[in-house]
Amino acid sequence: MPRTPAGTPPHPKGAERFNEDRATYTVKGDSQPDLAAGVNAIRGTVKTLKPKPGVYRMLDARGDVLYVGKARALKNRVANYCQVTNLSSRLQRMVSQTRSMEIVTTNSEAEALLLEAQLIKRFRPPYNVLLRDDKSFPFILLRADHAFPRIMKHRGARKAKGDYYGPFASAGSVNTTINALQKLFLLRSCTDSFFSRRDRPCLLYQIKRCSAPCVGRIDEAGYAELVRQAKDFLGGKSGAVQKEIESQMAAASANLDFESAAMLRDRLRAATFIQGSQAINAEGVGDADVFALAVKGGQIAIQAFFVRGGQNWGHRAFFPTHIADVPEAEVLARALMQFYEEVPPPRTILVDRELPERALLEEALCEATGHKVSISVPQRGDRRRLMEQASRNAAEALDRRLAETGTQARTLRELTEFLELPEEPRRIEVYDNSHIQGTKAVGAMIVAGPDGFQKGQYRKFNIKGAQSDDDFGMMREVMRRRFGRALEEDPDRDGDTWPGLVLIDGGKGQMSSVRDTLEDLGIEDVPLIAIAKGPHHGREGREVFHFPDGREKTLPTNSPVLFYLQRLRDEVHRFAIGAHRAKRSRAISASPLDEIPGIGPARKRALLLHFGTAGKVRAAALEDLKRAPGVSEAVAQAVYDFYHPSG
Repeated sequence: MPRTPAGTPPHPKGAERFNEDRATYTVKGDSQPDLAAGVNAIRGTVKTLKPKPGVYRMLDARGDVLYVGKARALKNRVANYCQVTNLSSRLQRMVSQTRSMEIVTTNSEAEALLLEAQLIKRFRPPYNVLLRDDKSFPFILLRADHAFPRIMKHRGARKAKGDYYGPFASAGSVNTTINALQKLFLLRSCTDSFFSRRDRPCLLYQIKRCSAPCVGRIDEAGYAELVRQAKDFLGGKSGAVQKEIESQMAAASANLDFESAAMLRDRLRAATFIQGSQAINAEGVGDADVFALAVKGGQIAIQAFFVRGGQNWGHRAFFPTHIADVPEAEVLARALMQFYEEVPPPRTILVDRELPERALLEEALCEATGHKVSISVPQRGDRRRLMEQASRNAAEALDRRLAETGTQARTLRELTEFLELPEEPRRIEVYDNSHIQGTKAVGAMIVAGPDGFQKGQYRKFNIKGAQSDDDFGMMREVMRRRFGRALEEDPDRDGDTWPGLVLIDGGKGQMSSVRDTLEDLGIEDVPLIAIAKGPHHGREGREVFHFPDGREKTLPTNSPVLFYLQRLRDEVHRFAIGAHRAKRSRAISASPLDEIPGIGPARKRALLLHFGTAGKVRAAALEDLKRAPGVSEAVAQAVYDFYHPSG
């Protein structure tokens, strides 16, 4: 949030003069006539406001959101933006672009803070601090909707009934933990349908990673005991669980049941592996998230450690954007609210500095999660040592980031020179198609920039009009749809969605198809390059780059620019093939009954269970359809009419 009380001195880069009568504004000699229009738009909104808590959105002339802010008293906070001499140059630019505002009142400032975080995540405004992260955090889910609960990795909304443990820093850390937990507690990971079809144990039982409840190798009570131990272990009682297994192993050995003792020994080793794989010592911390901030070279890194039950569940570095002129503590506070908009907070959050409006943050998080949340700066003991380690990791992550950024900047400069671009591209779009002999064809677009791949901007195109054997036609269709929409939504190219470079996977044919399509749309200034594997397709490094005018270029096999372009091509290959496989999988599992209007999953299941196949449903008489369990006369008539339109 901008903090602009009336007594704040002008920013060093702020205004030299603001003349309300003449409606002009000068910053170091540069005229900004649009600032007056922005101030007038804000003043018009202020007249309608009351000193109530709420959230405001600043919109530009196209209606795009420039900034989302919260306020304890909307009228007072929004009025501050009219005092332009007290604003930083960044906020002055924002006001100069503002043409309208949208206001939402709330019951409290804490509620406004939660809504602000939701709207920032939704709109990604260019003047808000953004915690840029394209991936959701994975959890371990121990389901509770089956007599023999399943352990599994979970992402997204937590709708399934069961116990969730996380967040984990990466899918790899979840997979490693689940593998170890399977060895330790022998819990099943298979789907319910796979479980119900088994008549003998699967391979996981043979390698001692499942207790095979599907075929009765363990009863419900015995499996429930394993589930209890798993919950205790994940809930922070790992020491007690290990002692329990040790005593069971000793008892089995004393009874000369060496087979059971060996199995318990293997489980104990798995528990030791999990404890030994912790990258940090979090003993005595309990459930806590740890955040430390490092600053260097105008960039900020935030290192997060996730500790649950005294176990380290991984760590991740974040690099927030839009941080110019924003105090470091405020960057961390904004990042925390956006982070916990998706991830449930623990009861304890440790930070490396005092945060503005800390009590308000605690109140908002408490309101969101339903339990008390404490934010504190550790001063001594295990928590302080953990914070120091997080601070070191933050500094190291930022150093790596700056080194990578420098390398990336050099690569982009060399790429610009090699491809003869008018300027360094801020947005690179790469296109490819994927299909099998023309079937289930999908076009794919990935986006890259100075900060790497922008996965939130990736797009898939289901090919509709092109012929099944026409690769060039598929590429033409993708280009028409992509740039036709761009012309409709941003004809003046004021936004950041127009590419500085279009890279096409293909040769001369794909290049001419794309070039001609864009010319038909009246677009002739978007740089185009096609990348082909050259005469020896099996040899990496022999790629040929085709220009729109027919020229061809190659790069040395050890060129960093070549490696970068190969990475872009490989990423679009991966994305296109994944989209094609997903479409093919949906087609395999599709049913002819899906095409009948008004027939949902439950009715479709009832018809298939009663008749056996979709073909028998199609051949059934109306009276037979009416006799199917769970199918009303109206539904039976709809199904019959769909297959017998003339009847």
